[in-house]
Amino acid sequence: MDTPSQSLRRHPDFLKLWTAETISQFGTQVSLLAIPLVAVTLLQASPFEVALLGTVEFLPFILFSLPAGAWVDRLRRRPILIAGDIGRGILLLSIPIAFEAGDLTIWQLYVVGFVTGTLTVFFDVAYQSYLPSLVERDQLVEGNSKLEITRTLAQTAGPAIGGGLIGILTAPLAIVVDSISYGVSALFVSQIRRREPTPDRHVDEQGRQREGLRREVSAGLRFVLGNRYLRGIAASTGTSNLFGSIAFATYIVYAVRALGLTPAEIGLVFGLGNLGAVAGALSGDRWARRFGLGRTIVVSMFLFTPGIFLVAVAPRAFPVPFLVASGLLTGFSTVVYNINQVSFRQAITPATMQGRMNATMRFVVWGTIPIGQVIGGIIATAVGLSAAIWVGAFGSLLAVVPLLLSPIRTLTTMPEPIDAGQPIAEPPGDGAPDLPPDAPSVLQR
Repeated sequence: MDTPSQSLRRHPDFLKLWTAETISQFGTQVSLLAIPLVAVTLLQASPFEVALLGTVEFLPFILFSLPAGAWVDRLRRRPILIAGDIGRGILLLSIPIAFEAGDLTIWQLYVVGFVTGTLTVFFDVAYQSYLPSLVERDQLVEGNSKLEITRTLAQTAGPAIGGGLIGILTAPLAIVVDSISYGVSALFVSQIRRREPTPDRHVDEQGRQREGLRREVSAGLRFVLGNRYLRGIAASTGTSNLFGSIAFATYIVYAVRALGLTPAEIGLVFGLGNLGAVAGALSGDRWARRFGLGRTIVVSMFLFTPGIFLVAVAPRAFPVPFLVASGLLTGFSTVVYNINQVSFRQAITPATMQGRMNATMRFVVWGTIPIGQVIGGIIATAVGLSAAIWVGAFGSLLAVVPLLLSPIRTLTTMPEPIDAGQPIAEPPGDGAPDLPPDAPSVLQR
């Protein structure tokens, strides 16, 4: 019999999803660098205006995540992924078109960021909910590891490629590459052949009459917030994202105006720093097998904070080594954390609750990002760019506390799925999870 690793490498539908994600992630790295550079270098935006770019992109996670989860549980996920890719590709294409016409403004960047962020809400909730229906439960960690490898490889090579493209084409025209990547991604996802059941919008999988949208959203909130494991993960990740966003909201402005780095140097810093994320993606599942699932989640969250301090103490005379070291540490810790906590969430959540669980988690953990970006922009404008980084670094020390107070620290292996309507059992004294099948939880995901 094939091992899970071998079977996923021979899993044609997973390979299509993996290929789509690979292409899209490489394209995305271009826009992540190009759009802020458009604002900084072409539109002469202030630090606060640049911070708002990130804010408007993540604001939809506060406004739309919860209803998106309920809708995703009522619809097939693959069409949502395709529509999200196509829509984002068209929106990004509007930036170079406006630039060529001489009509590009910061307000258009805000509108594009908000609408693409809205599409990303539905895409991401559907994406994380789709994987458990595409692969077997014991392949979730491997599947998430492979997808993280893609993301981290793109983060490693993408900024350098993006910096080169921006230097050759200019930042607005380089965004065309990302627009095309979304179209190609949609094409690959459309070729997935595994049949996905069409949920009945009126009756759930147990044959019970569906409740109204508001009640289903409330059920998702109760499932996550009533589960000590998921609640601890949500609180920890949300805190990390809040203070990480305060620190990094004006990172590119700081790199350009305070440290004097060029776009090519920024791309090099990102690329080299993301080698840590590659290492995390390649070894994330092995850390959990060796040291235990809970301990790996806790320690990887703790390691995120020193990476922010390395940015704060980077000297102006030779900042690159410090920024690269920061990227190595934050990238490694973030990816190891994401692989294990996302797989844990997917593994214990019943299929009927996947969309609402992921949406609720995204509402909490990504909803803090625009708040952090606004705070970071205000601090950078009123006090100074370096002050925002210091505040984020010290605040991120709090992120590990909810995990230390949660029973997740005692987990050794992946528990069994839980029922959405029952409270979760406490782990026994030996640290093994006691979760019977019928009992009822940079950026972190």
